[in-house]
Amino acid sequence: MDTREKTLRRKRRRNRVRAKISGTATCPRLSVFRSNTQITGQLIDDEKNETLMAVSTLGQKGKTPQERAKSAGVAIAEAAKAKKIDTVVFDRGGYLYAGNIKAFADAARQAGLNF
Repeated sequence: MDTREKTLRRKRRRNRVRAKISGTATCPRLSVFRSNTQITGQLIDDEKNETLMAVSTLGQKGKTPQERAKSAGVAIAEAAKAKKIDTVVFDRGGYLYAGNIKAFADAARQAGLNF
């Protein structure tokens, strides 16, 4: 499969997901982006179009990408708790809910975020 086609398919899936969900100040959207080297998670308030906080696996501890994804999930959950946010809407960004995306989400859930 051509890279452009793969990217286009992911963007279409992402648009379908985004048409159904949005975040507010009390229940922000937890958006996930996966690149070849890292995973980035953001808490976004769609009403004000602003990012409340963001975390990346770039500065996280762990030997494997999955361990870094888990520590990033815990980090964003702790940062959300510090801002008194306990419920979010999960936006997988068109990626399959498997592997590192699933590890990130499960770690955030175990650390106290509800979604």
